[in-house]
Amino acid sequence: MNINQAKEFIKQTVSLYLEKDETGDYVIPVSRQRPVFLLGAPGVGKTAIMEQIAAELGIALVSYSMTHHTRQSAIGLPMIRREIFDGVETDVTEYTMSEIIVSVYETMKQSGIEEGILFLDEINCVSETLAPSMLQFLQYKVFGRHSVPDGWIIVTAGNPPEFNRSVREFDVAVMDRLKVISVEPDFNTFKQYAMMSALHPTIIDFLDVNRDCFYKVENTPDGRTFVTARGWEDLSEMLILYEKKGYTIDENLVGQYIHNRSIVRDFSAYYDLYKKYKNEYFLNEILEGSASDEFIQKAYNATSDERLSLLSMLTDRVIHDIKICMIKTDYLAETASLLKVAAIPDRERVPGFLDSRIESLERAIASKKKALALTKDEESKKRHVIIVIKNLKEVFMAKRGSGYEVVKNAFDDMIRELKEGTEQTKAELSNLFRFTEAAFGDGNEMQILVTRLTVNPYSSGFISRFGSAEYESHKGDMMIEESKGEMTTEMASLFDDVPDKLKAAMPENNYMEFDDIVSL
Repeated sequence: MNINQAKEFIKQTVSLYLEKDETGDYVIPVSRQRPVFLLGAPGVGKTAIMEQIAAELGIALVSYSMTHHTRQSAIGLPMIRREIFDGVETDVTEYTMSEIIVSVYETMKQSGIEEGILFLDEINCVSETLAPSMLQFLQYKVFGRHSVPDGWIIVTAGNPPEFNRSVREFDVAVMDRLKVISVEPDFNTFKQYAMMSALHPTIIDFLDVNRDCFYKVENTPDGRTFVTARGWEDLSEMLILYEKKGYTIDENLVGQYIHNRSIVRDFSAYYDLYKKYKNEYFLNEILEGSASDEFIQKAYNATSDERLSLLSMLTDRVIHDIKICMIKTDYLAETASLLKVAAIPDRERVPGFLDSRIESLERAIASKKKALALTKDEESKKRHVIIVIKNLKEVFMAKRGSGYEVVKNAFDDMIRELKEGTEQTKAELSNLFRFTEAAFGDGNEMQILVTRLTVNPYSSGFISRFGSAEYESHKGDMMIEESKGEMTTEMASLFDDVPDKLKAAMPENNYMEFDDIVSL
């Protein structure tokens, strides 16, 4: 299965394991809650989905790489204590609590979240001294004499032997106590994630044309070469930062993340073309609706690579502005709900009121971060709310008037600024469609544009909330074309079932145009 399917499977498993009956007991007893074993090549996103699952379920996450643990750190250190058996006092060996289990309890204490996932990565690379203890742990959630708290689900992960020389195969007794999920690299899944996460457009476009470059591990005379999804995502982040700083992007940078010389050369050449087109076309004029006929004709006459690069640059720019708009809308809405400015009757109470909101948000961030149950987007929103409240406090301290009036007027100014930005972004989106239609018509470029706007959560949310006549029009055209394709395929399959003699008896030209059929 692909990584998205694995995520849903694990999420369902964790939810079922945490299900309780009317008496408060877990429906599936702890001893029958088989740990999940996520088996897949490195860099496909195994760790990333665990963070997403914890955040989506509102539970904690404690993550450990088992390659760093010895028997002593996982099981605990031996110590001597006194016991009395049959009236005789004697020394017995005890073990301190495992470092791993201590982390679970500390997370519960600091976050206040009682249930969670204990994620043990590279579990099939444990040290030789620790391996014998894994069977007991996987079946009973026990390290030494100490158990993982109830309500904590064990999820493990590892690489197949061909990717890691340190891998040791689990025997049948261990495997029989696991829910094994095999994950394969899948470009379509990565592409969907890349578009939703706004990875650098050159990476999405390059891989869309060169899908065999997405994930590759090879043994060559010069050693092992490898390219992973993690490498492309990390490269994307660095490309965006380098462009922002104006630093030079070349093969040396790409090669730090993509460990295959041929793919490094090909991608670097593709990126150089991207930069060339970016310099030759005036993006601002296009998105302001003032693109000249000369630029439209130039785009029309461009090669397919140049068309795709230009469209990617324009779409990326618009989606970036849409994202800013949507994020600002969300955090201003949350700020309004937190402030309840109408409840601030006098000036003396305002500073303490605002400070209390800031402290509450900071505690919530710290608590969820400790439990690894906070997504980057959620943290970003909460931090933006804090910034807004701090700005409101600064405005309040600098102006005279009642607490309610000062805070409300300052907040209203922010709302007006947001509305102006929203209208400007709507105009950019409209101009993008007009340019694409003028330069490329209703060809593949228009379909690519509509698809990207559809799969990106920010742009789809923006269009749903604020509307776009151009998007709705072209989306409808795409749906008709897709329906035509599906009906054509279905009709062809039905015609294949017609006996050959009957087919031969049918006049070759005795048919209706497909558009006529659809119109009926």
